[in-house]
Amino acid sequence: MLIQSRPVDPNSAAHERVYRALRTRIMHGEVMPGQAMTLRGIGKEFDVSMTPAREAIRRLVAEGALFLSSSGRVSTPELSNERIEELATVRAMMEPELATRALPRAHFALIERLEVINQGVSQMVARQDAPGYIRMNLEFHRTLYLRAQAPAMLAMTETVWLQLGPTMRALYGRLNRKDPPYHHKLILAALKAGDEPGLRLAVRTDVTQGLRMLKG
Repeated sequence: MLIQSRPVDPNSAAHERVYRALRTRIMHGEVMPGQAMTLRGIGKEFDVSMTPAREAIRRLVAEGALFLSSSGRVSTPELSNERIEELATVRAMMEPELATRALPRAHFALIERLEVINQGVSQMVARQDAPGYIRMNLEFHRTLYLRAQAPAMLAMTETVWLQLGPTMRALYGRLNRKDPPYHHKLILAALKAGDEPGLRLAVRTDVTQGLRMLKG
């Protein structure tokens, strides 16, 4: 007996494509805080109808990546000091734990990969490429945290990164960074030494110090 496969809903496929593209753009700081988005603009850019554009926006609003005002305006969030502090605290709790869980599996090949990624981070700093820097910096952390084998914790962490993307872009512009992240070197050194307390401290400081400079 032949089993017929269920036809693919073109709107579902289109909305997933739009959602993934916008999610990546926001997480990597390719948009600034408060930047407006319209269904018409999204539909035109991605060559889709209003339905998949609306569904992608709905999912991103639910994740805190976009803000929907009472008037219906959709924009990237402009985070208050309290919200920045809250998200920095979440990062300070989650990411050292992910790094600690990854430590027993931090073999030479992983450390070598992290060193290569960190070279890419330095290159983006030298180019003053803010979205490129944010993308490579998150790749550094994600590559380490994947070894934690804690998918639920990593998914929660990525949601925080998503909410912070535009704010991180604003932070990069304020800091006018010219040097690569110092604490990445400490993270790598702690991994090589198997130093769990040193790793936790380096990760915690790395993921929170910049955000707290935005307050004020």
